[in-house]
Amino acid sequence: MKNIIILISCFITFGCQDVIEVDLPTEEPRLVIDALIRLEDMDSPSVLVQIRASLTSSFFEEVPPAQLQEINITNTESGAILNLEESIPDTGIYENEWDLQELTQGELELNIEYSGQTYLAKTKFVPTVPLDSLEQGTTTLFGDDETEVILTFTDNGERDDYYLFDFDFGEYLVSEDEFYQGKRFQFSFFYDSKLEDDRLVTISILGIDQDLFNYMNQLIQQSGEDTGPFSTPATTVKGNIVNVTGSTNNDSIDHDSFALGYFAVCQAFSDTLLIKK
Repeated sequence: MKNIIILISCFITFGCQDVIEVDLPTEEPRLVIDALIRLEDMDSPSVLVQIRASLTSSFFEEVPPAQLQEINITNTESGAILNLEESIPDTGIYENEWDLQELTQGELELNIEYSGQTYLAKTKFVPTVPLDSLEQGTTTLFGDDETEVILTFTDNGERDDYYLFDFDFGEYLVSEDEFYQGKRFQFSFFYDSKLEDDRLVTISILGIDQDLFNYMNQLIQQSGEDTGPFSTPATTVKGNIVNVTGSTNNDSIDHDSFALGYFAVCQAFSDTLLIKK
């Protein structure tokens, strides 16, 4: 009887090996622009502006870089224009140095030419406040392997603030000061068990506007553990980069052929913490 059971088990294990084909959703590649510009050194007279351009891809394929025909930023107040160039060929990374003052004063326009299409995004510099303290906590949520970090900062009571927190490893959180206007605020963030001992993490606080707050909130909810909001989005979430090809006013803008991603210029403060498990 034992031999019969073993034979049946082997048949079940090795006899059913049909290949199952799954039809995955596909669509035409869409332009993706990562144009979140962080300003951390406000004492420097100039800053390296870097923007990444890529294309959406189907499942299991690498994300290809996008070769833009033109990309520049215009300060509509001063009239200054910064032309960005691909620093290393075929990487999709476009960069150039610009005066810090041009990025922090006046409205900014990002202009892109790609594959016969013209894209436009507008933004203004958003300041933030520094982190008062950053420390490791001892509390857990669901298991002993989680790691708590405790952040403390003081909100500016003279304005309505929106914050983006970057916890490294593609993990983000957004917050608004509606319930702690002008107050010192403290909260905890929990890393899962994949965070090893003696790991140095870099945590940043960025100033953002309400539109970017709403955009990031959607992306964070839809992003998985291993894909941050600035990788190719799994679903189509519209940012502020619109297709203005041939348009003369808002009524003629192509609202369906927009690029994914976001253009923003944010002040940022960062600190590091050595994790002890």
